[in-house]
Amino acid sequence: MVDQQETSVATLVDLAHKFDTQGMIGHTQSFVDDLRKGFAFVQQSNDEWYSLLAEQKWNSVLCLGMGGSASSGDFLAALADHEGTVPIRVHRDYDVPSWWTDQSLVLATSHSGTTEETVSATEQILKRGGVVIVIASGGELAGFSELYSTCFLVPTVGGQPPRTAFGHIFSRQYACLQRLGIMNMKSEQELNEIFDRLEDVSQNFDFTLDPEGDIAQLAAAMTSRPISILGPTECGPAVLRFKNQLNENSARFAKIGLIPEMNHNEIVAWGGVGEHSDPTSDTQVLLVLSWVGMHPRVLQRTDWLIAHSPTEFAWRIQGEGQSLFESLLYHCIIMDWLSIALSLLHGKDPNKIQPIGALKEFLKSVQ
Repeated sequence: MVDQQETSVATLVDLAHKFDTQGMIGHTQSFVDDLRKGFAFVQQSNDEWYSLLAEQKWNSVLCLGMGGSASSGDFLAALADHEGTVPIRVHRDYDVPSWWTDQSLVLATSHSGTTEETVSATEQILKRGGVVIVIASGGELAGFSELYSTCFLVPTVGGQPPRTAFGHIFSRQYACLQRLGIMNMKSEQELNEIFDRLEDVSQNFDFTLDPEGDIAQLAAAMTSRPISILGPTECGPAVLRFKNQLNENSARFAKIGLIPEMNHNEIVAWGGVGEHSDPTSDTQVLLVLSWVGMHPRVLQRTDWLIAHSPTEFAWRIQGEGQSLFESLLYHCIIMDWLSIALSLLHGKDPNKIQPIGALKEFLKSVQ
């Protein structure tokens, strides 16, 4: 860890030059542009299969993926509960859920196209005659579109870590489901207005532009304290992705929970109004995600929790915009900047994920 007594948050720019060896910051700066390009790519596509699939009656959508490539499926599932026409489930494994039938459209996503769990499940579904939309930059998964008539490829942009490609992936997934009538149709003007606001947000959080801003100050407070992240149920995908970004970018653990569910169990460990609490409860950095459309009772629960939290390091992070769609993307932006800043303060290259690579090499050796 960088010695906090010898450095200030203003050194983040210097630390970025030293530790960000593969352009993680650049990928984060292009997040909103990735969203714009992904929506435009699908909307401008003349592929006939969109019309053919739109005519079918789907009863659900099954998203296959792992890691960063599965994260966008979680966002789709939350948005489908809020605005969609059919339920969306995310499946992270080698096999296929027993309930799956050919009335369930499949989105198979692997940024590299080589994720073995996703390839395995996708191939099983295709052999059973299922309809699959593949989102990949290449690999075996992309090749299925040439082998199976019911497989359709929506190519994404390669050359970067999957966790930085969320904008490329999510925009393509959402735009595909828009065209199929499964997700709420957003006009070009509405999307552009959302993306313009998100671009401003990203620039405000960019610590290379403001090395002493909120992100740098918050990251500095998190370097030596355990981290907890809470949020309402519909922000669950952002809560989970926040944890995952901290795990990969910063090599930090983070505990997560959802409101109101955690009010029926985890709240006891927080203490604050009783005799007992977890020994670490007053040392936690508590980040609470929220948005304007939260259920009034959930908002009241959140306010009470923050007021009675035993830690002095509790922050509410309010997603901007009137829609869940925009608020979730807002949280994506802040979590990316925060996890990278924390990584740099720990003296870690945010690109490096050696344990994942080591496990993959081991799995290759035992096939």
